[in-house]
Amino acid sequence: MKTIGKFSFIILLAVLFSGCESYNDSYSGFYLYENGTEQVSSEKYKEYDENPFVNVSDQPVSTFSVDADGGAYANMRRFMYLGQTPPKAAVRIEEFINYFTFDYAEPVTDENVALNSEIAVCPWNAEHHLIRVGMKGKTIPDSELPNSNYVFLIDVSGSMSSPDKLEVLKSGFKLMTDQLRDNDKVAIVTYAGDAAVLLQSTNGDNKTKIKKAIDKLGAGGSTAGAKGLITAYEIALENFIPNGNNRIIIGSDGDFNVGPSSTDELVELVEQKRESGVYLTVLGVGTGNLNDHMMEQIANKGNGNYEYIDSADELIKIFINEKAKFYTVAKDSKIQITFNPDKVSSYRLIGYENRSLNEEDFENDSTDAGEIGSSQTITALYEVVLTTNLSAGKYAQFDFRYKKPNETESRLLQHEIKSIPVAIASASENMRFAASLTAFGLILKQSEYKGTANKTMVLNLGSTAKSFDPNEYRSKFIDIVKKWNEE
Repeated sequence: MKTIGKFSFIILLAVLFSGCESYNDSYSGFYLYENGTEQVSSEKYKEYDENPFVNVSDQPVSTFSVDADGGAYANMRRFMYLGQTPPKAAVRIEEFINYFTFDYAEPVTDENVALNSEIAVCPWNAEHHLIRVGMKGKTIPDSELPNSNYVFLIDVSGSMSSPDKLEVLKSGFKLMTDQLRDNDKVAIVTYAGDAAVLLQSTNGDNKTKIKKAIDKLGAGGSTAGAKGLITAYEIALENFIPNGNNRIIIGSDGDFNVGPSSTDELVELVEQKRESGVYLTVLGVGTGNLNDHMMEQIANKGNGNYEYIDSADELIKIFINEKAKFYTVAKDSKIQITFNPDKVSSYRLIGYENRSLNEEDFENDSTDAGEIGSSQTITALYEVVLTTNLSAGKYAQFDFRYKKPNETESRLLQHEIKSIPVAIASASENMRFAASLTAFGLILKQSEYKGTANKTMVLNLGSTAKSFDPNEYRSKFIDIVKKWNEE
């Protein structure tokens, strides 16, 4: 294990987090409490092979779904604050990048997404370049947001009894209750050995009643997660708001053990439900038995997003600072990049390994893809080998398809990637910060493509890209890296 020194991370609930065993991998590890005791964990992760370089002459088109999750970044932070490096399988670089908001322009009239791009020299391989593609979801003012129909689906099984699990979720859902408008609605469904409706759908102007129901939550028993999901969808549909924001928010460690409980079974369940118009947000908590792979997958397949809660600060980020992300502005969002062989000889998409699509999926409106929330930004980086022709011109075609929330037919946006490549030091802060996060992720993954990436590079890139820093999340990332003792 690599360490970042002996210092403690104390959240408002005085909980320390940790853990580290991978899913379908030979990784086994331990988690470290502040008093130094070590225990073997049983956390589950899925490791994907990194995307390789592809010759443009063989395959000029790259197609993938957006990924709006940020869970892998917050989970990484949990390990780092405890002096550990996360298992390689836990590092999803696209989630490191998309945890952050980038300084992208708003969409034009009548569109819910805006596109942008740039090209710069790759800092960890000076013979290569980076192409950054960016997307920005339309910012909807609070006064114009549709009414919401929420179902809080809360795991109250025995594995949730530790204070870093159920108590954290209770605090988070109370924060969210405070943000409800009078005409929003909330129901609460719990599950342990069976599912139960703790609170029927209640208007947001009755916050005391909602909070009292949350206070009643206690943990015990086995985990019938599938039954809980089915019940939550039933309640959400009973109270469905046409043209509204209908969403289940599930909080769990993912340790399902009663009824359908495999990742494949649960994915099949949410795939059957996603056409209902109900979105799914998945919040992971806790240590030791976190099933990261399952929760990330049901969020991906259930028209939703996955976040991990490692601290009280993360509760504030999710439920207050970035609550607009609960409102989807673009669903089934897909990216297709067509490279110009006169300008680009080969390319590698960094991250997004579990979001790859077939070329024909791009125009198929029945193909599921990712969602983008109000104000949310999505970023992807390609590492490319350019030809000797570095003059002005079209390096690639950036096509983007998405559906507005209440529409079934996709819309096509097109953008030409034609900026002249620049040195990384001359690139935008958007590019430099994305490169900083990527370099860090490549190091943590022990990637064969990390080149000369090291701690100094991560800090140099990130420290000079903080003039746009909502809620100082970029500065906090730099603080993490500074304390990290890279081996």
